[in-house]
Amino acid sequence: MNSTEPWQWSACQIKTAIAAKDISAVEVTRSHLERIDAVNPDVNAMVTLVPDQALAQAEAIDRAVSKGQSLPALAGVPTAHKDLTLTKGIRTTFGSKLFADFVPTQDAEIVTRIRAAGAITLGKTNTPEWGAGSHTFNPIFGVTRNPYDLSKSAGGSSGGAAAALAARMIPLADGSDLGGSLRNPASFCNVVGFRTTPGRVPLLPTDAPSDPLPIVGPMARTVDDCALLLSVMSGFHPEAPLSNMALENYSPPIEPFLNEPRIALSSNFDNQIPIEDEIIKIVDSVSGGLRQLDAEYEIACPDLSAASEIFHVLRASAFARRHGAGVRKNPENYKDTVVWNVEQGLALNPQRIEAAEQARTLLVRRVHTFFKAYDFLLTPVVQVLPFDTSLEYVQQIKGQSMGTYIEWMQSCSLISVTGLPALSLPYGFSETGLPVGLQIIGRPGADLSVLRLAKALETLNPVWQTSPELGAKSSPVSR
Repeated sequence: MNSTEPWQWSACQIKTAIAAKDISAVEVTRSHLERIDAVNPDVNAMVTLVPDQALAQAEAIDRAVSKGQSLPALAGVPTAHKDLTLTKGIRTTFGSKLFADFVPTQDAEIVTRIRAAGAITLGKTNTPEWGAGSHTFNPIFGVTRNPYDLSKSAGGSSGGAAAALAARMIPLADGSDLGGSLRNPASFCNVVGFRTTPGRVPLLPTDAPSDPLPIVGPMARTVDDCALLLSVMSGFHPEAPLSNMALENYSPPIEPFLNEPRIALSSNFDNQIPIEDEIIKIVDSVSGGLRQLDAEYEIACPDLSAASEIFHVLRASAFARRHGAGVRKNPENYKDTVVWNVEQGLALNPQRIEAAEQARTLLVRRVHTFFKAYDFLLTPVVQVLPFDTSLEYVQQIKGQSMGTYIEWMQSCSLISVTGLPALSLPYGFSETGLPVGLQIIGRPGADLSVLRLAKALETLNPVWQTSPELGAKSSPVSR
């Protein structure tokens, strides 16, 4: 039995303890609800709570345990869903005042799967308006703060999920990622965020089932917990054409990758984008861990020069498709950056879109050639440390102006357009105590291998155990 409080436990620990009857699902749920009451007012990560529903779900799990019934994979494990994700019977606002009181009549596919696996839904996590931007604030719920420094951003757009995980309000969360929305907040908040291969987790419902840019994926504090959630979320769905891929077994514990992998390390993306020096230093430190793993590594990075234009065009086109009619009719109902993204999309001509698609084809070929020589590429997740919540977005990095609200996150968005799996692993802290993640990028479709290398590095450098000091001082979670 763990000596710490249940809200400090990992998802794997909770699952094991409930199955062994060491603790009830109701006790676990109450512990997490009490933790939310204690720290969420400062962090503002959880924006809609359903405690009565959660306790009813927990009671059902406890009845199944008492009857000796077989338990599903997440039985009794608390979780929360991003406020972009449809949840039947639970308010889903998309961070937009247009949907401040919207209650869906259906679940997103990932919610269906997570609920079927026995997870306890505590509520919804905060997101920027329509998920636009890597800083979590909106006109309904305000800003989500970084648990490690409440004056700093938790990142985005899955910032509420990352902050709730870091603050020990929940052990598992789902998020989404187009240009970095899983990875950026994971790095800012010292948790794991995994942008899986497009299609690995079915994105339903969707208005573009074959679009490889937007994905939904798992977030957690540890690699094993992330894998546990992925094991439930992943798998084929007939309405998701990209989901038709070979099955992989993500059930924890994940076996560390120790087969002498060939690794490319680039702490500065070969100077293709500006990155703060302190981040470069922390990413460079992974070389010591690689030597301990007897892994071959070289300083190398693929040519990503076309990726910025590709991302800009395809993102703008998607925003115009989804929000064009609304912005044309009532632009005052949308934040300025969403309006800008829509206007950029509406201004696109077919020739520019076709050019971007052709450029993406060439980029993917070029990157695949690069990965014939390497199994992994290790890079920074972010270009800057968590910044003041008062800023809307980062406007300058190392003297270089960031012209748009998405330009400062190219360390993630350039990878998004390649279609490669990419995970943010907690890896260090700045001199001021702010988290910094390591981006582990794998070969096409090699999601399990990414998890295995992440597990090996996490074992050598378990910085995820460093909890933020919120309320009563948190203790490291028992391993």
